[in-house]
Amino acid sequence: MKGEPEAVMLFAAGFGTRMGNITKDKPKPMVEVAGRPLINHALDLAEGIGPSRIVANVHYLADQIIAYLAATDVRISLEEPDILETGGGLRAALPLLESDPVFTLNTDAIWAGPNPLRLLRKAWRPEEMDALLMCVPVAHAIGYSGQGDFSQDASGRIARGPGLIYGGAQIIKTSGLTAVPDSTFSLNVVWDQMHDAGRLHALQYPGRWCDVGRPEGIVLAEELIADV
Repeated sequence: MKGEPEAVMLFAAGFGTRMGNITKDKPKPMVEVAGRPLINHALDLAEGIGPSRIVANVHYLADQIIAYLAATDVRISLEEPDILETGGGLRAALPLLESDPVFTLNTDAIWAGPNPLRLLRKAWRPEEMDALLMCVPVAHAIGYSGQGDFSQDASGRIARGPGLIYGGAQIIKTSGLTAVPDSTFSLNVVWDQMHDAGRLHALQYPGRWCDVGRPEGIVLAEELIADV
């Protein structure tokens, strides 16, 4: 159907610096949680919605991820010589994704509850939205001590503020990426433009969520999985 996302972008290029020595010789998507690399947990979610294709961007210790995914149908967007951040990375991967809009999914979080991508697809309204972010109420985030990234109004639109954490899953239209002059940029640049146009929306996740960006997140995520 026109206006529906068909492909999933997995963000797997980052340096994982918050992991300290754990990522000294291993990319963060290959860090194991409950006996499986983080990228496997993300792949489960992506494959669970039956997308037309899945693309993973890689940069830091890219060879390890490329080798691990060699037996799968995942397409690889290799960022070299420089890492492109989320916005630049998504734009560089568009020829492989062949979809507008697209799902994007971070590979450093564990979701305990319904598949967030499936929930996003059900709630997506392209006539009203340029992006639909899956956000987690602070009370549902395991091991999180901040105030959140966004606040939400009654219409579902979001703005910078406390209350909701961006969980790392979304549906986003890609047309706005072409207008950014820089080759390396964050998706925050595009989100801010969508916000100004009144077309940045969020869906609140009904389950629990754990960021695995720091070493202590590994244990918390494993406890969350064991509790499901």
